Amino acid sequence: MASKADIRAAAARYLDGFTAAGADIVEADILQPAEALLDLYGEDIRARAYVTQDPLRGEQMLRPDFTVPVVQMHMADGAAPARYTYIGEVFRRQETETGRPSEYMQVGYEVFDRDAPEAADAEVFALIVNALAPLNVRAVTGDIGILKAAIAGLNTSDRRKAALSRHIWRPRRFRALLDRFGGRTEIPAARAALLTASDPMRTDVPLTGLRTRTQIAERISALQHEASQPPIPEGEMALIDTILELRETAPNVLIALRDIAVDLPELRPSVERMALRLDALAARGIDVDTLEFDAGYGRTALEYYDGFVFGFYAAKRPELPPVATGGRYDALTRVLGQGREIPAVGGVIRPGIALEIAP
Repeated sequence: MASKADIRAAAARYLDGFTAAGADIVEADILQPAEALLDLYGEDIRARAYVTQDPLRGEQMLRPDFTVPVVQMHMADGAAPARYTYIGEVFRRQETETGRPSEYMQVGYEVFDRDAPEAADAEVFALIVNALAPLNVRAVTGDIGILKAAIAGLNTSDRRKAALSRHIWRPRRFRALLDRFGGRTEIPAARAALLTASDPMRTDVPLTGLRTRTQIAERISALQHEASQPPIPEGEMALIDTILELRETAPNVLIALRDIAVDLPELRPSVERMALRLDALAARGIDVDTLEFDAGYGRTALEYYDGFVFGFYAAKRPELPPVATGGRYDALTRVLGQGREIPAVGGVIRPGIALEIAP
């Protein structure tokens, strides 16, 4: 295990490489307001973050990552093109004894650029490839945007599409919803009983939660409407299954996705963006013919990624966390931009892991 001093020295070298690429160095407070993170991720973030109460500032969290505060800073100052880099610790709770640290160093590189998003994807990816060149790492790529586009193209209600999109980052919940919406599984018995009850809002039953009777009635009405919808066509269910199972070299996945887009036209813009990205990666010297693509990759990461995603792993130490990760988060700039937005992509390196696998 490398010392903190060695890790910080390695981090500084990565930071120098990012500043040489044109990034400005920025800082982010270690204590972050919990409200913004809870608005973004809901209560799920509590399982991953350290939460504390401040008598003046309210609920705070130890910084679980840098991207959110960097986006907040950038969007508060405007939405102009920019490149940033940063260095510091992040803090993640570990619910089980995995041997993984709860505090570790990150060095990051973020690009805000409207002109050529695919070129920016390639820039960030290639920069990290070059930084990790001395190490024996395996790269994996994916694209959350392809799955989101496939969901948008389904012949089902907007409410169902919204539910599936919301749970992309919870694979088990996503699968349960998809199978239920497609008629592959039955509605849970307790829910079915509620929906068929002659008077689900009996006034002699006391309220025990935080919701009002009006809110409960609205929720029951929404569930009744959802249950009345026809199932998603089996052919479209099969297309989603096929997309989720795609794990091949990127060019082969591109061919398969173009075939799927014949039957699911909403997929075409995302597929063509992938083609442009592969061209941009090749222009930066990346061997795209051997680049691994996993259509399900990134679905257990933080929920702001909505396009290209990637990770780098120690080829001979599969038990280790990723050496580097990143991806595109355009929607996050809209959420935090208060009326402004700009395409954005970034990545982080964990210098502690890099030192552990260094030759």
